[in-house]
Amino acid sequence: MRYSSRTIASPPAGFASGAGGKAVYKLVRTSRLYEQIVQQIEESIVKGTLKAGDQLPAERELAQRFGVSRTAVREAVKALREKGLVEAYSGRGTFITDGTTQAVRQSLDLMVKIGQPEGSTHLAEVRAILEPEIAALAAERIQEPELSTMREAVAAMDRAGKDPQTYIEADLDFHLALAEGAANPLILSLLDSIVALLREQRLRIFRVPGGPERGQIYHKRILDAVERRDSNKAREAMRAHLWQVRDDSQASPAKRTPAKHSAH
Repeated sequence: MRYSSRTIASPPAGFASGAGGKAVYKLVRTSRLYEQIVQQIEESIVKGTLKAGDQLPAERELAQRFGVSRTAVREAVKALREKGLVEAYSGRGTFITDGTTQAVRQSLDLMVKIGQPEGSTHLAEVRAILEPEIAALAAERIQEPELSTMREAVAAMDRAGKDPQTYIEADLDFHLALAEGAANPLILSLLDSIVALLREQRLRIFRVPGGPERGQIYHKRILDAVERRDSNKAREAMRAHLWQVRDDSQASPAKRTPAKHSAH
């Protein structure tokens, strides 16, 4: 999910309306101050005043607007994060998120943990059902910003070398940009929930000799098919990539026999 650059310069409308229609925060007067802050922000999200990608004001400003201490604001932000309504990024700020995506992610994460080892297999099957068709749709609908993100992600994976974190983050960016290219917010929400659960699998594949290089072969084939607006080739390339991911995720980090699947 891309975060918009739109920052809320003044208190979000919908918390309260003052004279002349100017939006103001309600002063909080309760023994559990942070809960009242959480309630007001939740109400603004429900009303649509705050949308996914909006940035909240800085901690100091929020404290002044609500008439509370910065400690209360920090507690409120923590509670909102636990609810999946905001995410805080170091050096960037706190952003409203898609709560639906977070709820799905948490539910799937719990299912996978409870159902191990079957959970990972089930998750891989869901991914195999979704991602080839996502690639096909993206080939028809993708716009230049998402294509640019995919190209940048492929370049970042090429440069990653022995750095697993850089490679894995770029890998996630690649697949999420493809989902964005399908231009269906439900697809993006579902894939975001699933892909985020596969970090451990990606780390295992990174440690398998030749795993990252094999992944890059398929990433580049997927990108090429999408750039050429070839839905069938994009679907086939993604399907082949997922076979490669399955094989590498089951291989021993110390030894790996080359895959026998066709490259499509």
